[in-house]
Amino acid sequence: MSRFLSTRFAGLEAYTPGEQPQDMQYIKLNTNESPYPPSPEVFAACNAEQVSKLQLYPDPEGKRLRQKLATLYGVEMENVFLSNGSDDILNFAFMAFCDQTHGAYFPEISYGFYPVYADLYQVPATQIPLQEDFTIQYTDFCQKDGMVVIANPNAPTGLELTQEEIEQIIKSNPDHVVVIDEAYVDFGGTSCIPLVKKYDNLLVVQTFSKSRSMAGARLGFAIASKEIIADLNKIKYSTNPYNINRLTLAIGEAAIDSNDYYMENCQKIAQTRTKTIEALRAMGFTVLDSVANFIFAKTNQMNGEALYTGLKKKGVLVRHFNKEKIQDYVRITIGTEEQMEIFLQKVKELLQEEGKA
Repeated sequence: MSRFLSTRFAGLEAYTPGEQPQDMQYIKLNTNESPYPPSPEVFAACNAEQVSKLQLYPDPEGKRLRQKLATLYGVEMENVFLSNGSDDILNFAFMAFCDQTHGAYFPEISYGFYPVYADLYQVPATQIPLQEDFTIQYTDFCQKDGMVVIANPNAPTGLELTQEEIEQIIKSNPDHVVVIDEAYVDFGGTSCIPLVKKYDNLLVVQTFSKSRSMAGARLGFAIASKEIIADLNKIKYSTNPYNINRLTLAIGEAAIDSNDYYMENCQKIAQTRTKTIEALRAMGFTVLDSVANFIFAKTNQMNGEALYTGLKKKGVLVRHFNKEKIQDYVRITIGTEEQMEIFLQKVKELLQEEGKA
């Protein structure tokens, strides 16, 4: 820490992104990226004409993309907010809807950025433990005196609450915003976007990073009541109104125009997920019933760190979290059929080596 950093941030523990190593070629199953490329329409939209306009600022409102999203999800354009990835929207939500009086409530085991945002804005945060089976008990989030944030499906478990359970949380917190982070919903989850028309305190956050193969483009969106969208815009226009570049807006529109391509890819990933879960369980692994594009698994033959390290040495990256309750597990992104076959082969090799040790 330099002597220039404000004392407000002296104790801040920053979020740790997943590894992006450059030392060798890996099968990357550690950051929940899509294994499939963007659609042909996205390639076509990233063209010389768009590049020739880079001297001009992008549309800060992103009207065309917002209208396409509104049409796709059956809402009005005024219900749609765009930003530089879903992380940016979550950041704005902590800024806009929390303070030292009204804190935040989120699961103890969930997306690692939630406690970072709470610390950043000095918001009192209550991290609620999961059940023994890693599920969220929805009643734990009812009738709170601050913003509720739930990743659904949750990360890193891949488990989800039902729409009916989410609705109970929303109904019981009428004076506070309920944020449902749906980064992984397209892989088999159930979206709460339809509830936006019933509840003015619901903020649904999604991203183009996962199901739409655009993690490198940094584009996220939220759907909520016009009042919440106006609040988010107030924060956005007070920080960086041009936070989505011209090329990203153009390829975002093309991605929505080719939505069927991405949803087919999601189905392929879900099918590969099922095969991978069955194969791991046949090897004696405990694997949670994920509806995301990743699975959470452990084996009694070695701890999570050893499994992560062993696979890395064999050219396969998975994610390990050094937290007490989940340190025996690794999170495995679902890749292509071919990538997962290699992953399973490397796991078999590790288990055989461990058995001979």
